[in-house]
Amino acid sequence: MKISQEATSGRQLKNKKSGKKEKKPTPMDLLKLEIAAELGLSDKVKQEGWGGLTSAESGRIGGIITQRAKRGLIDLPALRSTRVER
Repeated sequence: MKISQEATSGRQLKNKKSGKKEKKPTPMDLLKLEIAAELGLSDKVKQEGWGGLTSAESGRIGGIITQRAKRGLIDLPALRSTRVER
């Protein structure tokens, strides 16, 4: 059995196995990715997905989002209410 090149790349392989479609990133997803990059975790997220982060790493990302919302740097309710059309 041959495995295509597309199937061997991390994220695409997970989606093929689970049968999930790749979704369009929401504004909240983009914010989380931006913060993950600031913390040096973007490669880990790209390779393993969000489930590959430790609880401490995930908590740090959530904590930074909360801090920025409290300072008024981001509008958290607006980010949460954004719907993605499929």
